[in-house]
Amino acid sequence: MDNPFPGMNPYLEQPELWHQVHNRLIVAIADDLTPQIVPKYRVSIEERVYTSVDDILLVGIADIAVAKRNTTDNSTTLTAAKLAEPSKVKVPVPEQITERFLEVRATPTKEVVAVIEILSPKNKRSKEGRATYESKRQKILASATNLIEIDLLRQGQPMPILGASTTDYSYSILVSRSYNRPDADLYTFDLKNPIPIFPVPLREGEPEPIVELQRLLNEVYERARFDLAIDYSQPLKIVRSPEEEAWVREVLQMI
Repeated sequence: MDNPFPGMNPYLEQPELWHQVHNRLIVAIADDLTPQIVPKYRVSIEERVYTSVDDILLVGIADIAVAKRNTTDNSTTLTAAKLAEPSKVKVPVPEQITERFLEVRATPTKEVVAVIEILSPKNKRSKEGRATYESKRQKILASATNLIEIDLLRQGQPMPILGASTTDYSYSILVSRSYNRPDADLYTFDLKNPIPIFPVPLREGEPEPIVELQRLLNEVYERARFDLAIDYSQPLKIVRSPEEEAWVREVLQMI
């Protein structure tokens, strides 16, 4: 079954699927980009690892058994009040997070000329995840490395971008050329729109390869058989406007 949506499939944003979508898209972009830039450049799949303790993972306290004592036994007679029943609570558990991203490197020198990031829910919502990513983002923006930042997630706080109203769009692709900063290109789109094609800047003056992300997303959807993992009869877990939810239902009626 093909992706039933013309652009981003909102069901792919669900937490139980997104890590698979993210990892498969990373590989798909790398494979598609490589023939356009070799032999001068190569694409490397990299990862960062950090610990997050502030959201999502919670562990239940094991049930505590309270034995009833025999109050007629003089040796164990309770003089205190009846034992209180404990309430059941949860505690945050540290979770190791691994996030993959792409680096375009010059073949002879291994210099990183571009970084391609696909934002994760942790980058937009988690305290540790956002802080870790923002720290890296600031270092890239202060360097001679180009940055491509892909945001296919509706939920969470968008990354800081000056001159853009985040209420005017649902998704975005930021292309920041190191030699044009602070100016950058922002491709924005909504649920009803196809994902735009975007370039990957290399060194100033060089031809820029392009990424057809919509085609890659559709191919990933088909190869991974995400249609078998998604129950389209269930409502979206990601909060949408009533108008978008009505439009989603219309699209799914045509399946």
